[in-house]
Amino acid sequence: MTEFFELKVLVVEDEGVVALLIDMLEDLGCSVAASVARLPEACAAAAGSEIDLAVLDVNLAGQPSFPVAEILRERGIPFMFSTGYGRGGLPEEYAGCPVVSKPFSVEDLRQEMTAAIGARTQP
Repeated sequence: MTEFFELKVLVVEDEGVVALLIDMLEDLGCSVAASVARLPEACAAAAGSEIDLAVLDVNLAGQPSFPVAEILRERGIPFMFSTGYGRGGLPEEYAGCPVVSKPFSVEDLRQEMTAAIGARTQP
């Protein structure tokens, strides 16, 4: 069983599932560095927060979270998407990113977090 002790996670989510997601992350041993629901705040958190991983809802109140992903990519911080649309909801440039499809279990989250962290160590 993979645990993520001391992993600081940015949660970018605008739906009621945010509380459940935070509980799941804490159950996996993570600490939530920040939880934001709107694009401007998400961009600011991605640019300035000390984080190890981010979980990004693809759709934030009708706005795509891809600008947040770009900031994280530039900083070398791994991220994964959370979406009800599945992989089909991602543009081609993010096709290889880890995705957890809503609704998801803690096991689904663990698996995609492992993929996101593993991607960071790949050449």
